[in-house]
Amino acid sequence: MVIKFNLKRFIISLLIPIAVGGLSTLITGSDMKIYDEIVRPKLSPPFIVFPIVWSILYILMGISLYLVWNNGDKTKNKTNAYMFFASSLLFNFIWSPIFFSAKLFLLSFIVLVLMFMAVLATIIAYKPINKCAAILQVPYLIWLVIAGYLNIAIYILN
Repeated sequence: MVIKFNLKRFIISLLIPIAVGGLSTLITGSDMKIYDEIVRPKLSPPFIVFPIVWSILYILMGISLYLVWNNGDKTKNKTNAYMFFASSLLFNFIWSPIFFSAKLFLLSFIVLVLMFMAVLATIIAYKPINKCAAILQVPYLIWLVIAGYLNIAIYILN
């Protein structure tokens, strides 16, 4: 079965995670300056790394969403995949305000764990629909492990 490229779906798929991340960043705003003020673990990257990595991850999320959405099958698995993906975006959206604005480092770590579980569930749900879509979520999962390390270390150190 040949599936044609759908530009409208592709753009929408890219815009969804980019908009969620952008809105979260906009809400958090200048509160992100605390990253330079808090005690961080030794393996902590400079702040400039975060917007670069997150931009790449949002693009990968969008591409993977497109691959699932543009797949011709209409199954319950697809509905579950969308729900897991939406859950991961919700946790992604709330993490920055909880961490940077509220400075609730333990709660933000819990949100990261929930985000990790939602992304893992997304990968599992995407795999039977489109293996490439599932693989494109793996860097996100790996980054969440790094973010989890940083988050829990910041909680402990502060």
